[in-house]
Order: sequence, then structure tokens, then C-alpha cells
Amino acid sequence: MATAKDIGKTILAQAPNIAPGAASTALRKALDLAIDGVGKVPGAKQTAANALQRTGSAELAVNQIVKQHVAMAGAQGFITNLGGLATLAVSIPANVSGVAIVQCRMVAAVAHLRGYDIEDPRVRSAILMCLLGEGNAREAVQRQELPSSALAIATAPVHDPQLDNTISEKVLANLMGQVGGKRVSLLAGKKIPVVGGGVGAATDGWATWSTGAFAKAQFINRRR
Repeated sequence: MATAKDIGKTILAQAPNIAPGAASTALRKALDLAIDGVGKVPGAKQTAANALQRTGSAELAVNQIVKQHVAMAGAQGFITNLGGLATLAVSIPANVSGVAIVQCRMVAAVAHLRGYDIEDPRVRSAILMCLLGEGNAREAVQRQELPSSALAIATAPVHDPQLDNTISEKVLANLMGQVGGKRVSLLAGKKIPVVGGGVGAATDGWATWSTGAFAKAQFINRRR
């Protein structure tokens, strides 16, 4: 069975060739799999339960999950960026999509531990919005492209299916932009493959840590 990384790689590889709506729908389905789990890859609830069992505290589990996923993203960043200039074209799309899947499961696990129903489509929309990052999400709200914060979306009175599509399209565009951005930022490091791997690990680890911090700020604790 395909891994989460394989799913993400396939989505981004096909995204330029298909309609934006279809690409964002495929992305949303893949990120839903990241939350639910697929094959031997545990979903967000199981990940949260494992962390809670190890730590004995929901908040300690939240912090452990973020650290765990930062390490996962950093390791993937190192591995997929070791190839040097020869593999630049294929490694970065796979890396970016894989990191998005890692981040999605992390955010969902944080939300679950903080008392949100991650089966609720409103909460899933908010989880996906967190992948934009704090700065991009804030700008989208300021430009009135999104109605409000991730927290407000998660706790909205009703679910808005059109909002799901809007968020998915924005996340997809953000991921595709990261592909181009990484080509520029890693180009110098890629001349020496091992150095490029170190840059990739630091970049992906930092991005995942920032996403985790944003998720912790948005999904305030609803448990007693």
C-alpha cells in the first residue's frame, strides 16, 4: 500500500496538469488520510493516544507530538535533499508534499488532545488552514479571502463546504510556491549534496515547528 509520502508526491506531480479544483480535492483527500491513517501509518488519534500514554498529560503529549513531527520532517528533509543538483527537480516536490502530510497529522493530533472533534468537517478545515502558516493565514483573512481564524472556523455554527474548497486551493498554491522557493533557497547548498541535506533538514524542521506553534495557539484547550 502507498505511503503518505507516495500519495503526496503523486498529488503534486499531477497538480500542474489538472484543473485546480480537482487538484485541491485530491490534496484534501490525501490530508484526510494523514488524519485518519492509512496502511501501517497511524492516524492522528492513535498518534495522540500513544503520546498521552507515554507522557500521562495531554499538554506534555502535545509538546511531544510537535517535537516528534519536527524530527520526522527534518529527517525527511535531509534524506530527500541529499541528491545534489541532479535530483533537484524531483526531490523537492516529494519533500514538500511529504512535509505537508507530516504537519497535517501533527496539527490534527494537537487538536484532538485539546478537545476538538477531528471528525468534524469544520475542525478539518481549520486543521488544513494551519498548514498555511501564521503569516499566510493572517494575510488571507486580512484580504478577506478567508473569513476568520482557524479557531473561529473550527467552532463555527455551521460547516461551509465552499470554504473547504477555498482553503484546499490556498494550501495547494502554497505548496506549489514552496517548490519554487526551495529551488532558489537550496540551489547553493545543492552544489554539495550533503550540505544541501543539512539545509533541507533545517528548513523543513523549522517550518514544522512553526506550524506546530501556530496550531497550539489556534486550538486552545477545551478540556477541563
